[in-house]
Amino acid sequence: MHRGWLAVPLLAILATTACGSTNTAGTQDSQDGKEAPTIALFLPESKTTRYEAFDRPLFEAKVKQLCAECNVLYNNADQDAAKQQQQVEAALTQGADILVLDAVDAGAVAPLVNQAKQKKIPVIAYDRLISGIGYDYFVSFNNVRVGEMQGQALLDALTARGTLDKGKIVMIHGATTDPSSADYKKGAHNVLDGKVDVGREFDTPDWSPDKAQQEMEQAITALGRDNVVGVLSANDGMAGGAIAAMKRAGYKDLPPITGQDAELAAVQRILTGEQNMTIYLNIRTEAEKSAELAVALAKGQKPAAPTTVNNGTADVPAFLLDPVAVTADKIKDTIVKDGFYKAADICTAEVKDACAKAGIE
Repeated sequence: MHRGWLAVPLLAILATTACGSTNTAGTQDSQDGKEAPTIALFLPESKTTRYEAFDRPLFEAKVKQLCAECNVLYNNADQDAAKQQQQVEAALTQGADILVLDAVDAGAVAPLVNQAKQKKIPVIAYDRLISGIGYDYFVSFNNVRVGEMQGQALLDALTARGTLDKGKIVMIHGATTDPSSADYKKGAHNVLDGKVDVGREFDTPDWSPDKAQQEMEQAITALGRDNVVGVLSANDGMAGGAIAAMKRAGYKDLPPITGQDAELAAVQRILTGEQNMTIYLNIRTEAEKSAELAVALAKGQKPAAPTTVNNGTADVPAFLLDPVAVTADKIKDTIVKDGFYKAADICTAEVKDACAKAGIE
């Protein structure tokens, strides 16, 4: 799979035309009397902090920068596929011109995409690959590579500790309704199969940290506390749940555990040694690229994509961004350098000494 993205920047293209007029759908363009374009953004849930803290504001800000008079219609489905269906159908009824859809259940939204196609409304699959139908663009990260990075990080940590063959690992994957989860799992198994003993493996509904905690508790009970030497967690929220379970079980030294999304709490846990690593996804790039494409589509343009991804039905034009594996020694030159978090956000009183050790001030 193509890891990077080689697109020609769209700013020059997007600067050539102007868009609509205000913040509400159906308003009129003050210059030519046409309705202002409405771009509808649908995000899947809010338990993962990235969506409300980063994806939404970054997307909205980029649309505003490129097309001050375009409208953004925003909805969060709270991990409810039926609710998201209602939101999308309402947006179509309200006259949305572009759909940017991060699906709760990416395998079940083809009928919604088909409704949009019948109305000649372009669709961008955001972060999660929608299956069963063709559409305009897919913008995400190289998800198999994410899983490979997580698996390699866990393998390296176990080797460094000398515990690779001393016990079993627990694998905590994401929701089966999210095709990205299957990619993360595939990538992790690519690296770990034949090299570690997997004691327990879970698919976690809704990517729920609470459910991940319960799964970890079950694994500890089944395997025995001293027999768990590592945890492959597909994201930071679930890593937090697994860590809570291990603390409750009385671990003095936590085994290495992976994560993803560079959540603030996870970055702090990495600095203090509770979590081994996270996958840093440059959400700014993902959100802004999607906004650029949405504005271009609203203007009747269709920029070329650098690659395609087959979703089982069609080859979808795709922009796939590179993930970055981050351990404590890399936080300063990635997460902080990019402005994802300020040092002051990370280095609270409890983490101050760890920050100083990592050169973050």
